[in-house]
This record gives sequence, C-alpha cells and structure tokens, in this order.
Amino acid sequence: MDTSRYIVQELHEPGIISEDFKGLYAAFAKRILWIDGNEVPGAFQMNTAWYKKAQPRDPLFEEHTHDYDEIIGFFGCDPESPYDLHATIELALDGNVHLIDRTSLIFVPGGMRHNPLRLLRVDQPIFHFSVVTNPEYSGDTAYKEPRP
Repeated sequence: MDTSRYIVQELHEPGIISEDFKGLYAAFAKRILWIDGNEVPGAFQMNTAWYKKAQPRDPLFEEHTHDYDEIIGFFGCDPESPYDLHATIELALDGNVHLIDRTSLIFVPGGMRHNPLRLLRVDQPIFHFSVVTNPEYSGDTAYKEPRP
C-alpha cells in the first residue's frame, strides 16, 4: 500500500474559495495547508494559516452554522510566552461576543451560530487552524464576497 497519499505538503486550496476572497485573505494571512476528503479520501477537513495583521475588511468571516462540529485554534508564536497571543481577536459564539488575547482552542458544536470573526490587533503572527468533522467544509456563508 502506498501510504504517501496520506501526507499533504503542498497547498491545494478548495474550490469553495473565490479568487476575490483569496486576494483579500492574502492581504492579512498566509494559508499554509488545507486537507479534506477531496485531497485525501477519508480525511476530515482542516485548514492552517498564519494571521499576520488585522484584516482589511470588517468583518471578514460572517456568522454562519454548519451541521458538523468544528475546532478553531489560535496560537501565539512567542515560545517564551506561548499563551500570550500578542493579538486581540473578537469572535461571537451563539451571539455572545468574546475577546480572545490568549492562545485558545474553541469548540463549536454542530448547529451553533459562530462568527463574525474580527482580527482587532495583531502584534506578532498568529498560527491559526480550523478542523471540521466532515470530509468537506461547506459553510460557504463564512466566505462572503466583499461588500460594495
């Protein structure tokens, strides 16, 4: 059995993300890797990125729901102070707004409204990831096109 198909080392972005959104995203973040059931049959979906500065549009990620669970992570990049995010993120869960300034893992149960997400301040890069327990990410309302 060729097990190399289970190793993803290059970014292949999914078709759900428009070219306009990719350009907007690149202004504040660098996507690293994306894996899902299309990339590796049988895999669930995971996205990784570096957030480098506050986003150029507010909010970038709109409120949405999906039927599957999600884990969202934000990690500071200072090994001497790993819990200091060196940033402030605003995230709403079921309409309740939270300010996050520490390294965090956030569990979003399937069906829970979440976002908008706002990067209010970014002093040092943040490692970000999201994992969903589904072979594909289908929360297309999360990636709305820029408003006129």
